[in-house]
Amino acid sequence: YDEDKSEEGDTRDKQREIHFSKTSEIEEIQRAINAENDRICASLPQKIKNEKQEPVMETQCPPERNSFCGIFMDFETANRRQSSQIMASKQKKRIAELLPLIDLDFSVSFSLLDLPPVNEYDMYIRNYGKMNTKQAYVQCNEDNLDRDVQTEEVETLEKWTQHPGESALVSGAQAPKIDSLRLANFLRSAGQVIAVLLEEDQAAAQPGWKLRSQQTSLSISDSCFQLNTNQPFLHDRKISCLYVSQVQRQALLSVHGLPDKAGVALLDRKSIICVWNIWQPSSPQKVLICDSEVLCCCFSPSKTTLVFAGTVDGSLLVWDLREDTRMHPHVTFSGTDWTFRVPTFSTDGILNSVNHTSPIVAVEPVSTPLYADQNYGLTSLSHQEESFHYSLVIFYLFVFPSLFPKDVLLRMPQMLMVKFLPSDPNHFIVGTNVGLVGHGTRHDLKVLPKLFRPQESGMRSINISAIDFFPFGKSLFLVGCSDGSIRLHQMTSEYPLMQWNGSTNGQPVIALQWALTRPAVFFVLDASSNIYIWDLLENDLFPVAKQTIPSENVITMALLGEPEKPNGLLGIVLANNSGEIDVHCVKKKWALPQPEESEQLNRILLRSC
Repeated sequence: YDEDKSEEGDTRDKQREIHFSKTSEIEEIQRAINAENDRICASLPQKIKNEKQEPVMETQCPPERNSFCGIFMDFETANRRQSSQIMASKQKKRIAELLPLIDLDFSVSFSLLDLPPVNEYDMYIRNYGKMNTKQAYVQCNEDNLDRDVQTEEVETLEKWTQHPGESALVSGAQAPKIDSLRLANFLRSAGQVIAVLLEEDQAAAQPGWKLRSQQTSLSISDSCFQLNTNQPFLHDRKISCLYVSQVQRQALLSVHGLPDKAGVALLDRKSIICVWNIWQPSSPQKVLICDSEVLCCCFSPSKTTLVFAGTVDGSLLVWDLREDTRMHPHVTFSGTDWTFRVPTFSTDGILNSVNHTSPIVAVEPVSTPLYADQNYGLTSLSHQEESFHYSLVIFYLFVFPSLFPKDVLLRMPQMLMVKFLPSDPNHFIVGTNVGLVGHGTRHDLKVLPKLFRPQESGMRSINISAIDFFPFGKSLFLVGCSDGSIRLHQMTSEYPLMQWNGSTNGQPVIALQWALTRPAVFFVLDASSNIYIWDLLENDLFPVAKQTIPSENVITMALLGEPEKPNGLLGIVLANNSGEIDVHCVKKKWALPQPEESEQLNRILLRSC
């Protein structure tokens, strides 16, 4: 009964919907017909009026074809539109009935891939746990009563960061600012310290050579060590020259002459120059060779990257220490491979028609603010010519006019050495073989005085064997002579401020040099291997100390020191006839600066004027 009743109700609903839809469609058609009729009626009077105004043309259609025609109605389109509306109303009704019955359930989830993390301990057990091993116990704080534990709590501090960092609050994201110059200086200093430590270990392991940094028999020094010249290629070679760098005081050049006996074919007829770091005395840093006998050498004034040398046949040589070692020959001695650097540049063979053949007896670097840092001068002096040459890195040579008046030229003086005024490198002085010191300029300017003479009048056959400028700013210089006399000159006076004639008992002065750490102290070496220490504050008439070295024939001397540091480190480098090089640390009383030493020295010099 209920089912029949529901079916009858549905049938009545459908009939009501059909009746309603038909009624609506009929009403719509009627409204469209009425609207069309109204538009036609409104337009008919205007058309009739237009027909009366226009003349009748022969080509126009007959009157019966222009009469009003009936209106065409598209009932098929209206039927399709009605069907679409019926279907849309059914779908809306169905959606309204089903939508409350549909709901999404988010309570169920699952993972497509489940891969638990593996820690180091689980990885170890997975790889090695089945190889005859088993876990005995786990170390933790719970068993700290009978087990040594390794899992104590560690204090930690959490920081947040981001990349890239955008503010000063970011922790760990900002790159630190690095001072490359300071870092390079630190690495250089640290490298030197490590190298010195390795040197000490190496010296302790070598039974044939030791540093000898113990107390020495010299009364003027506290300690001594020796540069290891016991190298196969240095045997039977005499040392003729020592040179200390002006900018890196630990850098030292030693010139070793031709060997007395034949040895390695590569080195038989070659001179050798060794580049040393005195804090690494076990072996030379670099070894330089050339075909001719070297009489003098020096470093470049700004850096110890270039070495210059003058030879007995008049050649000027240059070595660039930055060159790759593969460019030079190698020889192995006792399992050690040595590189022997050949000259990078040589004047030998150039300008054949006017080639220079006189010995080069002095080579001096010239540092001047007129040039950039990479440019500097190099002066070479030939003692058989009445001129010397000023040369740049590319060796442009300029010949200076004569430095001496006519009465001096009659004696045909030879120029033995040249030195430049540190405060003004335009000025230079030249030592001669007649006891006079010439004064000139690189730019050929007139200077006064033109000569620096001894206190005695007249010229004598005395060689100027050593000259050294005052390193503390004043225009003073010392002169050592072959008759044993020592003179202290100033650049503004022809005659010396002080002159000492009998301090060496007539022995020729081989070398003399101001102390690099004390203005009033200088050192003198004579031909009998005697070392004299002068302290003008203590005694301005005689040396305050004398050291005789009878067992060794000392050939030359050079001083090491760091005037910019107040530690008073001062060393004397002595080269003897057997080819050994000793470095003696001078006692502190002659090395440490004294209070107001410069002022006291000025008062002494003023009394001597």
